[in-house]
Amino acid sequence: MSISFIRVDDRMIHGQTCTRWALEYPCDGLIAVNDKAANTPVLKAAYKSASGKKTFVWTHEEWKAKCKKVMESKSRYFLITKDPISMAKILVDDKFDPGIKEVIIGPCNDRPGSIKLGNNQSITQEEAEALEKIMNEGYNVEFALLKEEAIGNWKKFRGQFGF
Repeated sequence: MSISFIRVDDRMIHGQTCTRWALEYPCDGLIAVNDKAANTPVLKAAYKSASGKKTFVWTHEEWKAKCKKVMESKSRYFLITKDPISMAKILVDDKFDPGIKEVIIGPCNDRPGSIKLGNNQSITQEEAEALEKIMNEGYNVEFALLKEEAIGNWKKFRGQFGF
């Protein structure tokens, strides 16, 4: 299996992702899919230097072109997007099968129009719709900044968004 962990994290790549989660889900590298970061040289360089692991920062189109090669790789990667909408594009719209059925939702900052579910975990209606699509595709969606700080499954929160 070349995707060992799937995460939505508005910070994408940072020390906690690489050190703490890699204890639970071993990985050889990270793949962040985000058009803005991939197209902004300073952001791309910052993300690539943040982990100490092999790190790729790709646009959604680059991901689509390279995901088959990733899956054929002997290396294990974390697949990370900045928001649930981008992850739904990959897992549901593109029908990408990572070989695992768990999506971990990490930090999602408080923003206007978002509903606070837990510490640093706030979701907008549009993001809720994306999470619902992911769940309906058969994925277990868990909210956890760290594994031991999980606040619950999407099923626990979806009623707040009309599902």
